Amino acid sequence: MAADDRSRHLAVVAARAAADKKAQEIIALDVSERLVLTDVFLVVSGANERQVKAIVDAVDEALHKEGAKAVRKEGVGEARWVLMDYGDVVVHVQHEEDREYYALERLWKDCPVVDLPADLHAPVDGDGDSHA
Repeated sequence: MAADDRSRHLAVVAARAAADKKAQEIIALDVSERLVLTDVFLVVSGANERQVKAIVDAVDEALHKEGAKAVRKEGVGEARWVLMDYGDVVVHVQHEEDREYYALERLWKDCPVVDLPADLHAPVDGDGDSHA
């Protein structure tokens, strides 16, 4: 069962908020077939800890306006890899170096990419690697 419309909508709202804070390599993955806990992973990168924190704050504010409240947030203090769990959508905001090291796109490469507006995401090749 593919991610529902609400999950996809929240992923776009979160992606837009991240992009407004100059997040890079924005990608949304439909993980609904693999995980029962969530429908969409949104993965974005920030150049440094300050930018990661700004992205986290912007995403949280935007999703709060949509009526979505974070069930859990992890990694906010270090601002290297912040996981924000909104139930149907989990947002991963990663420092560029951590993003490259952990390569979530490769880990979840068998999951379909959720369509985001063209200005929000980096192209992804057939191997699941994103290219900014």
